[in-house]
Amino acid sequence: MSIHKEIKKVTTHTLLNMKQAGEKISMLTAYDFSMASILDEAGIDVLLVGDSASNVMAGHETTLPITLDQMIYHAQSVVRAVNRALVVVDLPFGTYQGNSKEALNSAIRVMKETGAHAIKLEGGAEVEESIKRIVGAGVPVMGHLGLTPQSIYKFGTYAVRAKEEAEAALLLEHAKVLEAAGCFAIVLEKIPASLGALVAQQVRIPIIGIGAGAGVDGQVLVMHDVLGITKDFSPRFLRRYLDLHSAILNATKQYIQDVKQLDFPNNEEQY
Repeated sequence: MSIHKEIKKVTTHTLLNMKQAGEKISMLTAYDFSMASILDEAGIDVLLVGDSASNVMAGHETTLPITLDQMIYHAQSVVRAVNRALVVVDLPFGTYQGNSKEALNSAIRVMKETGAHAIKLEGGAEVEESIKRIVGAGVPVMGHLGLTPQSIYKFGTYAVRAKEEAEAALLLEHAKVLEAAGCFAIVLEKIPASLGALVAQQVRIPIIGIGAGAGVDGQVLVMHDVLGITKDFSPRFLRRYLDLHSAILNATKQYIQDVKQLDFPNNEEQY
């Protein structure tokens, strides 16, 4: 029987066991109670309260504007819905880059005010001190390398990262730094599949990919993309499992028509 089916509550230790057993880890983003409860009921292993809320919930162009207070609000909503999944919360831009003390304070706020199980932050060796300090305080940390959306203005593009040998070698080096600093897992975003597989082989902790190929230990996607709520974002790594955009659009048009034509409510739908 798979670890996934046996486990009643996913922990950081569960993910390590899954990697060692060769069982892939499933992860999706969630930002609200209703959707998180459905994803948890389905048996998702990890729910990420992503700073992608800045894009899909608040309508910003990048992940940069979302605040720590807003992330805490979304995380509280998700945690209330979850019985089984591990809930990880992104530390937003500007809440950990300044210094390790600020990073620790941000992480503590998230854990105390939301009841979440772990935090995630972007970066390699430059955030090593912050990771050590946060893990030292008893807070599990998930790393994030490759395309790191909070650094989009530095990159200037959402193109694939680490295609050149030098950047690939540096990414592997950073992954080992994050592991040594105490991260329990790392997200790798938009890198060549061969590099994703190499990193997963070279580190002991689980590697979860988004556009990092099939050779990593698990996959993560943004829930709005998977369910087809968004329609303008179509990177190669995205598989849409539903077209909710069309379904919701058509249902709403039908509702409007029914109201206008006095078809809703009918006799059975009133007191």
